[in-house]
Amino acid sequence: MKKYVLLILCFSFFITLHAQELEVSVTINTPKLQTADPKVFETLETAIQEFMNNQKWTDGTYEPLERIKVNIVMTITKELSANTFEADLSLQSIRPVFNSTYETPLFKHQDKDVTFSYQQFQPLEYSQTTFTNNLTFVLAYYAYMVIGMDYDSFSPFGGDPYYQQAQDIVNRVPPTIASNVPGWRSVENNRNRYWLVENMLSPRIRPFRQAIYDYHRQGLDMMYQDAYAARAVMTLAIESLAEVNQSYPNSVIMQVFANTKSDEIIEIYKAGATQEKNSVIKVMERVDPSRASNYRQGIGK
Repeated sequence: MKKYVLLILCFSFFITLHAQELEVSVTINTPKLQTADPKVFETLETAIQEFMNNQKWTDGTYEPLERIKVNIVMTITKELSANTFEADLSLQSIRPVFNSTYETPLFKHQDKDVTFSYQQFQPLEYSQTTFTNNLTFVLAYYAYMVIGMDYDSFSPFGGDPYYQQAQDIVNRVPPTIASNVPGWRSVENNRNRYWLVENMLSPRIRPFRQAIYDYHRQGLDMMYQDAYAARAVMTLAIESLAEVNQSYPNSVIMQVFANTKSDEIIEIYKAGATQEKNSVIKVMERVDPSRASNYRQGIGK
């Protein structure tokens, strides 16, 4: 019996030491598939999940319960050839809230500029020194963006090294590739992968990143202790977004924040004081004008 107990303890220790950073689930939708074998995407679904979950993205040690939960939905929008496709990639990461069963959405984003080639059973390989292929570079880029945002929520500007890794990926895409597949160049638009990581490393966005820490670590994580004081901290964090919106108007990261947090903010401030409600509504109407009526009606006064 002791041998079995020892074996279980050793196995658990082994898993703990080797647990990676991400716990990713993947779904691939193929609503417009015409010629490619659907089984190819079943294989790809598994390949992406294993790639994201088994790759060692940081130097840190993660216990299984500390892994960052991420949901990825890839929708194939166009077949360019038998094994080349265009796709939308939707990602959402979630973060546990301290001393609570609640999990808060942390990063929610849709990338409509994913072009890739894949043959069934093709291994997904990534190198930190050379370009491998567009799919693994896109996946690695978002792995670092998700990890960076998670670190920012636990320590001020803790995501810096991971955003730098994401920017390094952008810089390593060969010009011949970047000119033929969208998402990597600054000249395309201000909503692509280039600008998303540029935002996170921009001095103008620093108050936003401080707000991410305050909102989560000093706000949500403290709700169990004193909901009124925690919400007051969160209110100050949201108010600071007005400064970011003014110094860096139309930034993609502010839209990502609004897409991620709008429903949560509405639910939290339903119970807020009138002054808090008015302040949050005023800021969010400017940051997220397309949902202005949602904030007014949902939060109330």
